Amino acid sequence: MKLTKELNDKKLTIVLSGELNTLTAPELEAAINDSVGDADSLTLNFADCDYVSSAGIRVLLNTFKVLKTEGKSMILTNVGENFMEVLENVCLDAVFDIR
Repeated sequence: MKLTKELNDKKLTIVLSGELNTLTAPELEAAINDSVGDADSLTLNFADCDYVSSAGIRVLLNTFKVLKTEGKSMILTNVGENFMEVLENVCLDAVFDIR
């Protein structure tokens, strides 16, 4: 997986490329933890992300919980059809801000 980060006006955007799985989820978690402190919001762009495993969803959910307690927001963009179906099946589409 490849991650591209951009901080612009306290808005952190991370673009994910490849697969977010058991091996790469810790990489995303570390990237978020290293960068989100300076941001008021986090946008995760899944346009080039081919696959998201349960380990990736766990990172997203944990990140969402932490950001919410800090008064920050998290947005998921360009979520693919298969990933969206998974989010709907576990009712996380009602939790996450998906655009």
